Amino acid sequence: MPALKDALKDRYRAVRLPDLPEERKEFLRLRGGNFQVVVTSGRFGVGTELMRELTGLQAVVHLGVGHDTTDVAQARERGIAISNTPDVLNDCVADTAVALYLDVLRRTSAADRYVRNGDWATKGHFPLTTKASGKRVGILGLGRIGRVIARRLEAFDCTISYHNRRRVDDVAYVHADSPAKLAAMSDVLIVATSGGQQTEGVVDAEVIDALGPNGYLINIARGSVIDESSLVQALLEGRLGGAGLDVFAEEPKVPKELLALNNVVLLPHLASGTQETRHAMAELTLANLRRFIADGTLLTPIS
Repeated sequence: MPALKDALKDRYRAVRLPDLPEERKEFLRLRGGNFQVVVTSGRFGVGTELMRELTGLQAVVHLGVGHDTTDVAQARERGIAISNTPDVLNDCVADTAVALYLDVLRRTSAADRYVRNGDWATKGHFPLTTKASGKRVGILGLGRIGRVIARRLEAFDCTISYHNRRRVDDVAYVHADSPAKLAAMSDVLIVATSGGQQTEGVVDAEVIDALGPNGYLINIARGSVIDESSLVQALLEGRLGGAGLDVFAEEPKVPKELLALNNVVLLPHLASGTQETRHAMAELTLANLRRFIADGTLLTPIS
């Protein structure tokens, strides 16, 4: 964010890590031990090798809730603190999940293209779609964002189930023992879990097949959570009813096979992308930085 970058430069004399590999290598050789704090985003993080080069690192301050691109294990070994920006983006990410839910079931984006292409006049009525209300919705990852999604879909008279590694005691939703069992009891599976090695490929071919040809998959979490090749194959073969995707395995690369499918809605990782939410995220990022500089603690450390 330009405003955040300006604030970091003006208030803290922040230095930008060079993008070009050779420049970065020389920069780290000369100055790798000079920095105590890195401000980054979930897209970039501080990976294993970079963290090793930053020998004086004490804290990693993330813009965004995701931190799977940062080597958390090494940070813990070295006593490096890590923060993110939780809660301030819950509403907008949940709104995007519901927007994808409505779009992929009612095919609103496809219908818009149908009108713009002149097909309404030449081909007649748009094909019938699927009712969005009253569906069985499974939420994979009933955390902060997952709970907000669930509350929104309750207003659509949906029946909510979920899968977490641990049961959530203060909800009445049905808990499924595995992602595959959750998919089997759902018309729509919404992926809202965290990224990282623990969840990589959790939505695999078994889960996708459990959803079946009348099922729909929504992902506003991380592209790594889904076995993307299995998803593409299932969509091409008609073994999955449709998908709404805000994230992908190799962003900004999107599997070309998906581009021509009208039962798939594709977004450029914009779930939290509103002016209000990004401003709040930037403010919380700066607040974490201020706190760490002041007393060595963080306002929103990751657990």
